[in-house]
Amino acid sequence: MALAALSTAVAVLAAAHPAQAKTVQAEKGRPLKNGQVRLNQIQTIATHNSYHRELTDVEKAVQAKRDANWWNLAYSHASLPQQFSAQRVRSIELDIFPDPQGGLYTKPIVRREAGLGPIDDPDLRKPGFKVLHWADHDYGTSCSSLSKCLRQARAWSDAHKGHVPIPILLEFKSTDPAMEKLGGPRSPRWDGPLMDRLDAEIRTAIGNDRIIKPDDLRRPGLTLEQSVLRHGWPTLAKSRGKFLFLMDNKAADVQAPYLAGHPNLEGRVIFTDAAPGRPDAAFVEQNDPTGAGLQEIQDLVRRGYLVRTRSDVPFDQARSGDTSRLKAALASGAQVVSTDFPVIGMAARYGSDYVAQLPGDAPARCNPVNAPRSCRSTRLEH
Repeated sequence: MALAALSTAVAVLAAAHPAQAKTVQAEKGRPLKNGQVRLNQIQTIATHNSYHRELTDVEKAVQAKRDANWWNLAYSHASLPQQFSAQRVRSIELDIFPDPQGGLYTKPIVRREAGLGPIDDPDLRKPGFKVLHWADHDYGTSCSSLSKCLRQARAWSDAHKGHVPIPILLEFKSTDPAMEKLGGPRSPRWDGPLMDRLDAEIRTAIGNDRIIKPDDLRRPGLTLEQSVLRHGWPTLAKSRGKFLFLMDNKAADVQAPYLAGHPNLEGRVIFTDAAPGRPDAAFVEQNDPTGAGLQEIQDLVRRGYLVRTRSDVPFDQARSGDTSRLKAALASGAQVVSTDFPVIGMAARYGSDYVAQLPGDAPARCNPVNAPRSCRSTRLEH
């Protein structure tokens, strides 16, 4: 009778969530080994605007005059390698601006108005994609070019090959029209050729064999979404030491040129933020894990999607010390939980000891929503 009941449960689960049924069936025969845990069955802490550095005091004075919300720029992150090593961060976010000729962002208006000269940074003068928050107003960064940021991540990875896969969230940015009117540069629009150059730059900096790409998941005759929901994500055994790239933009003016000719992200590097039901849907952002967002994220995770959410927003939790949103984010099962405060002390300037960390000491943990019973958080990294 017990076996009959288990078989019935598996059949019901298979109809609703095929990827989960596969896990249940595997456990029925024998316990899953930790190496068979899939990359979407773990949870990690990410940093928001991981590159961000505050400007000098004289530049902050200019920011305060021009921007009523300048205070929400008052945070700085450690370098990317330090976040990975010292802060147990396993996902980062980079804001990128196109600069195909090079040198477009070397003379920010905020520096001009503060009486400072151009930025003396050779990486900013090279063609490529630049990493900063707000051209002309908030340019502080620990690595000014995408290539440099990714090379730092790759170098750390080379020295720690057993790490869990690291998602890198990319937000596609453009210059502010208000700053353009003041004489600031105008960034090129995101189009197909720029997207091709972006993919190439990522492959060059990280290495094609170290990237988990949509083509690695898509099965013949199926959309990317169908492939993910029916067959699941790669196992940790095949994913350790690798990276995957996620798009932090829903807007059509960014997604359309990336998807043009690639409806299932064929040949592309980055997973788009796509609503369930689209052929390219594998990754979904739901940044609010509270209220109805909690159940929505849990449902997405159970179905097989990769999800990113935020445990705090500048700087409500840092000021209050309230951890209710953090607890909801962790309970949601979102694989990527983003914070501005990954270690104790960063929120002290705002009057609290707020910190967003996983329970325990491991840099990743078994996902509370969909991990197999055999999963052990202490064995996820080698």
